[in-house]
Amino acid sequence: MDLITSMATFVRVVDAGGFASAGRALGMSPSTVTEHVHALEARLGVRLLNRSTRKISLTEVGGTYYERSKQILADIDEADRIAHALHSSPRGTLRLNTSVAIPPFLAPVIAEYGDLNPDVSVNLSMTECMVDMVGEGFDLAVRDTPVADLNLIARRVATYRFVVCGAPSYLKRRGTPKRPTDLHEHNCLGCFPLRLGR
Repeated sequence: MDLITSMATFVRVVDAGGFASAGRALGMSPSTVTEHVHALEARLGVRLLNRSTRKISLTEVGGTYYERSKQILADIDEADRIAHALHSSPRGTLRLNTSVAIPPFLAPVIAEYGDLNPDVSVNLSMTECMVDMVGEGFDLAVRDTPVADLNLIARRVATYRFVVCGAPSYLKRRGTPKRPTDLHEHNCLGCFPLRLGR
């Protein structure tokens, strides 16, 4: 039988003052309640309860086991409560990896996320190559190239296009490229994210 269920049943028997009362409170038959207590006693090799036709009482070992069982069950309830609180309210550190060109787009999103979730800190790193998400402990990656790892869940969040542009004075001095291969003859090329109006 499940140890935690048996412990909870034993505690309820003591608190309720009997097997039938505990069974009603737990929605179990008295025989099932008895089986749980017997399972505990068999596992421990000791008697936990003195039984008579009219009442039950704790043995010396039973009294100690009852107090510790109550504490263990309270600790389990507290662990469940904490886990639920952590799940319902984000907290901790979000490790995020992006391509080098993406952070200017993400900055307002990260700021808004921080306002909505003050218990979360964002650790942002930028790399040109895709990182090993699991091996390096990242929670999320935002990339501007397709993801090759089929074990990752990928979602398209936006589309973009590259535009080659230059200052009129530079183009006048160096000439305007006609083909992509002409770019090899030019300098000061960079990748700058722009937020364009519609």
